[in-house]
Amino acid sequence: MKMIMAIIQTHKLEDVRMALHDVGVMGMTVTESKGFGRTKGHTEIYRGAEYQINYIPKFKIEVVCEENISEKVIETISETAAKEPQDMGKVMGSLKSKIKGNADMGLVSKIVKEKLLS
Repeated sequence: MKMIMAIIQTHKLEDVRMALHDVGVMGMTVTESKGFGRTKGHTEIYRGAEYQINYIPKFKIEVVCEENISEKVIETISETAAKEPQDMGKVMGSLKSKIKGNADMGLVSKIVKEKLLS
């Protein structure tokens, strides 16, 4: 058995759930969390006052699955949750373990960026 954890954007949760169900995953644990990455938060205006939002709401999903489908689960989460160039790190992290030095990561990075932009 393998436990897979992923942090996804809140609006991607239902897409990930449906895709994992299609792969054969029957359950997952979802935890609301907050954090920041490259964006480092943003500013919002509420009733005329400006507020700095430092921590962005996210969902942490945890899936426990058999070893034989763990790669498929990781691939499904990465493909489903990665729709924007900002999600490139998730995809590259997933690919790094699959490629294991058999390809030029610079070239792989370029291909992934092109796919996310299209």
